[in-house]
Amino acid sequence: MQGDGRVIPAEGWVRTRRDSKGVTFLEINDGSTIKNLQVVIDQGFGGFDAVTANLTTGSSVVVTGKLIASPGQGQAVEIAAESIEILGTAPVDEFPLQKKKHSFEFLREIAHIRPRTNSFGAVARVRNAMSFAIHSFFQERGFIYVHTPIITGSDAEGAGEMFQVTTLPLEKVPLVEGRVDFGQDFFGKKASLTVSGQLEGETYACALKNIYTFGPTFRAENSNTSRHLAEFWMIEPEMAFCDITGNMDIAEDFLKYIFAYVLEKCPDDMDFFDSRISKGVIDNLRQIAGSSFKRISYTEAVDQLQKSKASFEFPVSWGIDLQSEHEKFLTEQIYRQPVIITDYPKQIKAFYMKLNDDNDTVRAMDILVPRLGEIVGGSEREADYDRLKNRIVECGLNPDDYWWYLDLRRYGSVPHSGFGLGFERLIQFVTGMQNIRDVIPYPRAVNTLEF
Repeated sequence: MQGDGRVIPAEGWVRTRRDSKGVTFLEINDGSTIKNLQVVIDQGFGGFDAVTANLTTGSSVVVTGKLIASPGQGQAVEIAAESIEILGTAPVDEFPLQKKKHSFEFLREIAHIRPRTNSFGAVARVRNAMSFAIHSFFQERGFIYVHTPIITGSDAEGAGEMFQVTTLPLEKVPLVEGRVDFGQDFFGKKASLTVSGQLEGETYACALKNIYTFGPTFRAENSNTSRHLAEFWMIEPEMAFCDITGNMDIAEDFLKYIFAYVLEKCPDDMDFFDSRISKGVIDNLRQIAGSSFKRISYTEAVDQLQKSKASFEFPVSWGIDLQSEHEKFLTEQIYRQPVIITDYPKQIKAFYMKLNDDNDTVRAMDILVPRLGEIVGGSEREADYDRLKNRIVECGLNPDDYWWYLDLRRYGSVPHSGFGLGFERLIQFVTGMQNIRDVIPYPRAVNTLEF
């Protein structure tokens, strides 16, 4: 944009106001960029006092004026106001965002206003760019986007941490022999919000070859931490005729594509995150986007952690589920690069993962990145009917609930693989934001259902 004297309109909200020597300087922003536009109103402006009296932080305006080169620091151009229309006022004593630093905890209490801050405006723009990049990556490779159900009758993870969906009167739930009579419920059986679209996604992969889902999922996990949400978005591709190696290749390419895309398309917002939120986040993304990921087995990972003699809060032994401290140590101290771990013990992984020949481990793969730990989880899926049915029983689940899933192994079964990653955790990693509740517009968590 050049200060060539054109008369242009500019719409936005007032971020700051400064008065100096009879001149009022406004910084306005319309949300399209983190950069503000300076508006200069001198005393020659008609109705100066009446107009400027209502130009407070948070008010919305349409300014028309000449775009000129700015003599001040911080901006190349500014608008010399010729007319100003105030669309909505924001009384100083009521508007919660003033020119001072606000904590993220406070801003969560006003989630309907926080998008107007630099931090949350930048998060929204990066989230938008990453959403587009996700679709671009898969569409460019011939994947088909599939919408999987939000309401489901099966537990994809087998963990039971699901929100129930019911129309039964909670004040007087109908019972049969002391148990809830789901026959009187809307669906005639127990229903829940989905924890994953994976199982349904597999059915389409076994017909269309390569598919992906990208939608909301829900976990009734009582974890009040900076890493957990009850409602979040998941990206879950599924690929037929694909083994664990092909799965790792796609997952690695996917992460590199997303990181490179954000760095290219959101330079101003990423500069903000690098300078104000998490120093080094840009270099971290560049390094990952340009590196190859180290691939090791779970057994190798445990051996390396034990050999390090490091002191961990959770002691390391074969068979444990690796914790965040172990994952970060592997990526930051031992290998100093992203790591893909494969061949986990079957007892700590889901029923649908393909058993290895040793009958003790499964063809699972987790991608770990510095600063965060696990960012992607996936596996080659069990393609053998009898083995899958046995695993369902071993995990304490009812095969009858998965009859349709088992059918995929009865009719034209093929090797197939897939992975999943939580979108919000990915945004957290890209932006350096410390709390996952700050990378989703309206966080849903334990005892948190405002807005």
